[in-house]
Amino acid sequence: MMETFMDENGAIVRLSFEKDIFKMEPKHVLVICRTEKHWLLTNHKKRGLEFPGGKLEPGETLEQAAAREVLEETGALLNRLEWLGEYEVSKEADRFVKAIYAGEVSRIETRNHYFETTGPVLIKGDLLSERFKDEYSFIMKDKVVEKSVQRFIQNENKQHN
Repeated sequence: MMETFMDENGAIVRLSFEKDIFKMEPKHVLVICRTEKHWLLTNHKKRGLEFPGGKLEPGETLEQAAAREVLEETGALLNRLEWLGEYEVSKEADRFVKAIYAGEVSRIETRNHYFETTGPVLIKGDLLSERFKDEYSFIMKDKVVEKSVQRFIQNENKQHN
């Protein structure tokens, strides 16, 4: 099943929880992270609060990129990382695919530098309502995050039952 919608910047976004649905390999990652009962976000210096993510570096797998981006942007080490879905963003001639991962944090280490972010932000409670506040990135306000967080919670509930 695929969902199609437009993001806040006018791009067409197609989201799927099936692997390899797009004719393009993902070159970006988004990691939905949780530590105990908190969501782990990062504060991007330009966009605001969002889940960690970014581009693959040469020679990296998607999983390596996901773990690296979480570490660089939040100082968090993951004890579990699972593929969750993928989505395609296209606007005019620009098009890319992002892989979505679910990450469980084992610990957060303080770092001297968090690259383009100011470090980790822990959010407790109803993130799907909170994400519409001004301090959140536009990325957090679209259906990719809504549907991915819902899928993360469903998978988490299955593991605990």
